[in-house]
Amino acid sequence: MAEGFLMEVCVDSVQSAVNAERGGAGRLELCSSLLEGGLTPSLGLLQVVKQSVKIPVYVMIRPRGGDFLYSDQEVEVMRKDIELMKSHGADGLVLGALTEDGRVDTELCTDLLAAARPLPVTFHRAFDMVHDPEVALETLVSLGFERVLTSGCDSSALEGLPLIKRIIDQAKGRIAVMPGGGITERNLQRILEGSGAQEFHCSARSSKDSAMKFRNPCVTMGAAFSAPEYSIKVADVSKVCSLNAIATYTL
Repeated sequence: MAEGFLMEVCVDSVQSAVNAERGGAGRLELCSSLLEGGLTPSLGLLQVVKQSVKIPVYVMIRPRGGDFLYSDQEVEVMRKDIELMKSHGADGLVLGALTEDGRVDTELCTDLLAAARPLPVTFHRAFDMVHDPEVALETLVSLGFERVLTSGCDSSALEGLPLIKRIIDQAKGRIAVMPGGGITERNLQRILEGSGAQEFHCSARSSKDSAMKFRNPCVTMGAAFSAPEYSIKVADVSKVCSLNAIATYTL
């Protein structure tokens, strides 16, 4: 991997983790349910991924999909998951929480960061749902987050590029600002050049057809708009390699 930048790939399977490393990823964000933006993975997945790759594995701590306003019971789940992921080899954690008025929940985040120590922690794309990103960034710096993952409070990192550039300038190296959301081979160079970011986050996935020969087209395992049952999304080695090469050229 080139000096001076780091590519993080979000993965939800062992195969994706292996492919991401083979393609040149410098770090993994390990999740389940990427269709929902990433939820806490199983301990089994963490353990097998750790056996299968050598690069750092940051584990998502997110008990459900939807918003980032958590009940007392959900907070207890998050605390337990932090404890378990730490004890089973996580290299870092990824989490976030907001108040009902769209601010960083400083009290809860302080509590979760204390539970996570000494592991480094990334504040995830809950940042993209805040009321005032500049104020939120200062809060994350004061709390001690290592980095923040953001699409610039827009539908993708390309659309949010002006804000990403602004908060990278504001951060002045006090916290890493990592663009993520819709990053592809087509837009990565523009995002890196336009933001000045030294890290970026992507999934680099392709669809892989199921090996099932017998198929029942009448049944789906999820909601009406769920993913196809006979298509699997996995990190694509060639896509990861291409993104790596673009970043190397750009930075």
